[in-house]
Amino acid sequence: MALFNMLQLRAALAPNARLLGLDLGTRTIGLALSDVSLMLASPYATLKRGKLAAAAADILGIVAKEQVGGLVAGLPLSLDGSFGPAAQAARDWLRSLSEATGLPAALWDERLSSSAVNRMLISDMDMTRRRRAEVVDKLAASYILQAALDASRSTAS
Repeated sequence: MALFNMLQLRAALAPNARLLGLDLGTRTIGLALSDVSLMLASPYATLKRGKLAAAAADILGIVAKEQVGGLVAGLPLSLDGSFGPAAQAARDWLRSLSEATGLPAALWDERLSSSAVNRMLISDMDMTRRRRAEVVDKLAASYILQAALDASRSTAS
């Protein structure tokens, strides 16, 4: 399945369908869920990163339970905005996940999302390193999804 831009993805969603945000880490996948009005992203869960088939099965369970109609994954561009090996890997993985689940998907620039979330957890919430490790991936997914929702809402019809 081809990847969409955020405007196309929003337009393709059925009424009251949610978006599932993904932060693709090397060990875990952070998940965030939008509300049905596509206004607010909330942290949802984390999955162990392993085989694509296992991730697809887990995500299909969430899709059925939460009425998800599309996926938004972070695109790890280089700091200068260039498309490097990490971005290529994320694009390929999301395309494969989209095909495995039958869900439309879009990529969203995630530069510094995990850093921003970690800074917030340290300064505002005074969390320990261990507790931050437990929540940073799903909060980063929420951060990515919220940015995509905000940017696509302003020009959506």
